[in-house]
Amino acid sequence: MMTLAGAFLPRRTPGLPRAEDRLFQVEPGTQLLARCHWQPDPRRSPTLAVVHGLEGSSESTYMRGLAGQAFGAGFNVLRINQRNCGGTDRLTSTLYNSGLSADFRAILLELIERDALTQICFAGYSMGGNLVLKMAGELGDAAPPELRGVCAVCPTLDLAACVDAIARPENRLYQRHFVRNLKSRMRRKAKLFPGQFQLNGMGRVRTVREFDDAITAPCCGYGNARNYYELASARRVAQRIAVPTLIITSKDDPVVPFEAFEAPEIARNPHIRILAPEFGGHCAFISRSRGLERFWAEARTLEFCIEHTQGAQTKV
Repeated sequence: MMTLAGAFLPRRTPGLPRAEDRLFQVEPGTQLLARCHWQPDPRRSPTLAVVHGLEGSSESTYMRGLAGQAFGAGFNVLRINQRNCGGTDRLTSTLYNSGLSADFRAILLELIERDALTQICFAGYSMGGNLVLKMAGELGDAAPPELRGVCAVCPTLDLAACVDAIARPENRLYQRHFVRNLKSRMRRKAKLFPGQFQLNGMGRVRTVREFDDAITAPCCGYGNARNYYELASARRVAQRIAVPTLIITSKDDPVVPFEAFEAPEIARNPHIRILAPEFGGHCAFISRSRGLERFWAEARTLEFCIEHTQGAQTKV
């Protein structure tokens, strides 16, 4: 119930100004669209780049909610669409997947080199959380000093475990939702790029694992779902994370098993702090409090980013 409420509860973000669209070229022939909210003097302000989850977009309620809080606290904010999301299917002939952490490393470097931004945090939700953690792990000790921190809310850092959780009978609602949307996206993609994608057998797909085995893994160079889950999971590189990192998860998350966060590579990394209340659902964390504390994970994410930057102020 918490998960569904977090997804569908109406929200207003009156303090979030109109966005300025910007395209980031992350590799030849592929651009990502970011909805940007710049402070009057961007270079003197800290920056928060936010990445959505599976089948989300820059317009997801949690993206706009966190963006509104962060902008009000003095941050530049970028709400980044993953490949093909937010109506951007034409910006690349490729598919999005959980291993594309290099996309966000490219955005990080552009913000440093082109925009001369000196204080940058990344935050990601669910699949986006896996991506930003994977980026931090791959950077390791070589992470640029401008990257001040990474926050992941309910990250799917062990993809195989998450897909198995989605397949449980009590999660059939999530399974149907994701599979329906993924298949619809593939049909749109195939029409835009005729002859590039083979959809034979997609009609028989009923689970996320079957979709990844038939579509995601072969189309993205992983071969099969098992290889995809192993290579794309942030857990594989988590021990190398060397920047301040906050992981927010809940022990009752229906799709991200808490056991993943007890793994030694996570629990023993001194750079990683974990907040794990008993309740919160998947990326929901709706509290009894009013105001900015209503959405608890957004408030904690903002506090973390303020802690590791200068020029921002707590509004909570």
